[in-house]
Amino acid sequence: MPQRCDVVVLLSGTGGNLQAMIDSLHERASPARICAVISNRADAFGLERAARAGIATHVLDHTAYEGREAFDAALIQAIDAFQPALVVLAGFMRILTPGFVRHYHGRLLNIHPSLLPLYKGLHTHQRVLDAGDAEHGCSVHFVTEELDGGPLVVQAVVSVELHDTPATLAQKVHAREHLIYPLAIRWFAEGRLTLDEHGASLDGEPLGPSGHLIRY
Repeated sequence: MPQRCDVVVLLSGTGGNLQAMIDSLHERASPARICAVISNRADAFGLERAARAGIATHVLDHTAYEGREAFDAALIQAIDAFQPALVVLAGFMRILTPGFVRHYHGRLLNIHPSLLPLYKGLHTHQRVLDAGDAEHGCSVHFVTEELDGGPLVVQAVVSVELHDTPATLAQKVHAREHLIYPLAIRWFAEGRLTLDEHGASLDGEPLGPSGHLIRY
């Protein structure tokens, strides 16, 4: 078993992906261990999920800081107190400053509800329907200074059916998020997933522009 990999999760909401991580790490022996959950909202239900699982929690209210730089500097201090090997964004509704992203270069992951590079930003399910796409999905990627950019790690593809609505697509995509995010964390914790100047690699092989593609 590889050396333990401590993970800090950042979230702002219900913590659905956090729960999937907790469940996955509990069910399968993994070197990854969520050592803390940090939120910018004291009412985030994800904090309760963490507390139930015996995970340390911390709240950092962004409204108490003057500007993004001040908040991110405090956030870095809060994260680094736990000395994590990996930082995971799980519905953290803040645009991160370049300094924050550079500080965690190569050890900062995010998940986005689209098949990146398609549909960066918000309202992805409606945009997929408006475009008449046959496929939709979600993407785990390393975070860079580009919003919803950064080298792709793994993508899950789902079919778009004629009866689908934004709500049904969201349900499908969330189910896939709960599978591929714990998978990416496991790869990182096992030392299989890395980022260097050439991009993301899995088991020493470049992942390419689409990452590892999984169809359900």
